[in-house]
Amino acid sequence: MVAILNKKKLSNDIYEIVIDAPNVSENAKPGQFFMLQATPESERVALSISDWDTEKKTVTFVIMKVGESSGAIVEKNVGEEFYHVCGPLGNSSDLCDMTDEELSNEKVVFLAGGVGAAPVYPQAKFLHDKGFTPTVILAARNESLILYEEKLKSVADVHIATDDGSRGFHGLVTDALQDLVDKGMKFTRAVAIGPMIMMKFAVIKAESLGITSVVSLNPIMLDGTGMCGCCRCKVGGETRYACVDGPEFFGKDVDFDEALRRLRR
Repeated sequence: MVAILNKKKLSNDIYEIVIDAPNVSENAKPGQFFMLQATPESERVALSISDWDTEKKTVTFVIMKVGESSGAIVEKNVGEEFYHVCGPLGNSSDLCDMTDEELSNEKVVFLAGGVGAAPVYPQAKFLHDKGFTPTVILAARNESLILYEEKLKSVADVHIATDDGSRGFHGLVTDALQDLVDKGMKFTRAVAIGPMIMMKFAVIKAESLGITSVVSLNPIMLDGTGMCGCCRCKVGGETRYACVDGPEFFGKDVDFDEALRRLRR
């Protein structure tokens, strides 16, 4: 059993949860995820790692309540325990496998959509700790849904974009990316994490600008071990499983139409 050490409401139906993870926190890497199950009756939910602390031996997640199983997780209070926690799972960001010289040749922009801001933070922090300053476009439907702004500002050059113009750039994250490029900013890699439809069009925009795109297919995962087949997808024309082969893939290789159909199912 794993206990909740801290719980904070970030926005409507969105919570940050910190768990006690003494045996696994030192193994966590940017881009990986955990499986959390609140009760024996609820489903397991795949949650990307938002942060971790090897000294305090904690792991942090951000979760939005969208159904019964995610609701069972956010209804847990400090001191209560989860029925099942498994992780870290999946492959880390390929940024972690690059040498410092290779990283110095990368100009990374993160496109963080909604709750996707949370898993962007560990990757941005990784680059910051290496001595590099990535760019983050922090996007949401409106100002109330902007997450992790201060945390991201501590490790990156942050630009805000809202669909309704209530804060920052008025427009979609793709429009904000185009605006930064038009202003003379140059990028070699765009890492998009957020809703599936947002990532699809982020890839189209980035690739049209000559920027290599990377996406996280966490939204279509269910079991997290490759056994259920729910996250089966076509990447580069071949069948891949988001949970064991990913969750991150080069955006241009992903068949988003198939992935969106699977997400609806």
